[in-house]
Amino acid sequence: MLSEVAAFDFGLTAEQEARARRLHTDSVIVDMVFQSPCGYESYTPEMDETLRRAWERSGSPAEVMALARGIFQTEAMAGRFDGFREAWQASGVTLGILAGDLGTMDVAVRVFGRARQMFDRIDWLVPAMTVADVRRAKRDGKVAAYLYSQSVIPLSANLDLYEAARSLGLAMIQPTYNSMTWFGAGCTERTDAGVSRHGADAVARMNEVGIVVDTSHCGRQTTLDICSLSSRPVTACHTCAAGVFACDRAKSDQELRAVAATGGVVGVVAVPFFLSGGAGVTIEAMLDHIEYIANLVGWEHVGLGTDWPMPMPKWMLRDVFGPYATEIGFRPEHNIQPEVNLVGFDSYRDFPNITRGLVKRGFSDDQVRGILGENALRVFAACWGG
Repeated sequence: MLSEVAAFDFGLTAEQEARARRLHTDSVIVDMVFQSPCGYESYTPEMDETLRRAWERSGSPAEVMALARGIFQTEAMAGRFDGFREAWQASGVTLGILAGDLGTMDVAVRVFGRARQMFDRIDWLVPAMTVADVRRAKRDGKVAAYLYSQSVIPLSANLDLYEAARSLGLAMIQPTYNSMTWFGAGCTERTDAGVSRHGADAVARMNEVGIVVDTSHCGRQTTLDICSLSSRPVTACHTCAAGVFACDRAKSDQELRAVAATGGVVGVVAVPFFLSGGAGVTIEAMLDHIEYIANLVGWEHVGLGTDWPMPMPKWMLRDVFGPYATEIGFRPEHNIQPEVNLVGFDSYRDFPNITRGLVKRGFSDDQVRGILGENALRVFAACWGG
């Protein structure tokens, strides 16, 4: 059973609550990266049993985690599960993502095929190829999604594939995850190598075909190189500010300024252990990072990329994702706590708390609308077209 929104106690007045409701309802809200609109609370007993059997049979973290994320989509396409729609629409988010780690060409084909199936079979979900598609979805009471990959492989091996991938809906690419690729160095890599020659060619190709270049997991020098190489605005679509809480996933002031200088946007995560130390981290920590970045580079360059909560039952978060984190470049000092969510953002249905928090922090209506989505749409228009 889906949880009701847990209204975080910001101490808002009745007038502020009414203003927050209006802004949240009327704004085009963009979450540049989320895992799924459904979290641990959305799994039915039948879904949970399917996942347990799959884990016992295969023992493959990647396979079972993909199943956990995709089971909502599969059931929604079959008309057997309305929770996928309910959670997304209850959040108020107009534009989200369909994520897929391309990995190999075989995987890429499955990712693109799955996205096409979803757009064909789910009548309230529409593809976002341009910003006009997003605004139309808002007007029509639907939600829109674009394809985003946190891996440039296998596309970077053949620059000609970028144009084909864009035509299939791939709208944003993060060239590196935590570790080194032939594009450049990731944020938890031992060396801060920056962008390779091939990576520079790939940036130019992505600029040419209208794919947003994202730097979220990129290393410091890789981020700075991408910003200097790109002729179009750059994103760090799901990150945080090292000036508030230093961790490998955070961006330094230099990186934040570099992204903003491209005309780009920085999306702030809702991941507790990347926002603050200690236990019981609340949504106030997320707002601290938003406020810090806005003060540093301007509110016009701040957006949202929650990247959390993870769509898995609690037992999977503990037994499957926890150990798997080391395989994707995280180390003990990164303090990965997969079962922990922000107090005030435990479910995607809690998304209105972000708007309520922005109101409490004193942002104007234009600033709230910008952070919720208009800043991201400005960047997407510059890359995808209006």
